[in-house]
Amino acid sequence: MIDVSSLRALRSVAALGTLARAAEELGFTASAVSQQIKRLEREVGVPVLAPAGRGVVLTPAGQAVVDSAPEVFQALEHCAEAARSVADGAPQGTLRVVAFSTGVRGLLAPAVSDLAVRCPELFLHISEQDPDQALHSVEAGTADLALTHDADGLPVALPPSVIQRHIHTDVGDVVLHRSHPLVALDRPLTVADLAGHAWVTSPPGTVCHQWFRRLFAGADGDPDVRHLIDDFSTQLSLVASGSVIALIPRLARPPLRADLVALPLKRVPKREVYAAWRRSANASPAIQAVLAELGASTGAGL
Repeated sequence: MIDVSSLRALRSVAALGTLARAAEELGFTASAVSQQIKRLEREVGVPVLAPAGRGVVLTPAGQAVVDSAPEVFQALEHCAEAARSVADGAPQGTLRVVAFSTGVRGLLAPAVSDLAVRCPELFLHISEQDPDQALHSVEAGTADLALTHDADGLPVALPPSVIQRHIHTDVGDVVLHRSHPLVALDRPLTVADLAGHAWVTSPPGTVCHQWFRRLFAGADGDPDVRHLIDDFSTQLSLVASGSVIALIPRLARPPLRADLVALPLKRVPKREVYAAWRRSANASPAIQAVLAELGASTGAGL
């Protein structure tokens, strides 16, 4: 009989390429993961890994084991969720949730207090991860639920064992000091309105920077970018000086000071936010409770 923990260890090594990275993901030492792999090799009777430079690769037998692993894990999870769903269906235990940082700020954090009242025996363990990593964690079984967003209008590739639901559309606004001349326009801003003004933006490679570059695509000349700052609270501090303006997603935006104003754009930048979980856990009362709470929160316009 193949040990489940050994099978999980092999799948993680196959996905990440080294024993050390697999150990970090699984919360073990590299030595412990190595012992699990050796136990698996004894159980199947053939080597499943071979050295390759500083990492390892699957042998043909190891690949065959990994290819069969999803069916094993799905069957085990179906058994567990069937038991939970008939135990009066009450959400309980710890649900491991991974999400991008502004998803934690704008979606999960507002839902936590209401969820604690409605489901007092359910506890969320929240970790920050980018969408690609979050989906891998769900697929690998090290997380139960992920919040992801599309990248530059393109959804993150979804593993076959994972399903997702759209839960929110995040949009970006221009934030300015209340004394800024654009505030007097009192209407959605156009690219022509924004020409000639100084900016603080998120660094290249971020969703907000992609929004910013797309906003000015085709415009005459380059926008006047004075600062590149990743933290949105710091961006707002610079906007409060009155010298720059910023494009900030609503999920990322803390409550504005009295001297700051957020104005919408005529050509609205947006990203779609999804919740993702394993197909085999679809009956989980805990996952369904969190999805229901997120639906209530997004419906309320948070």
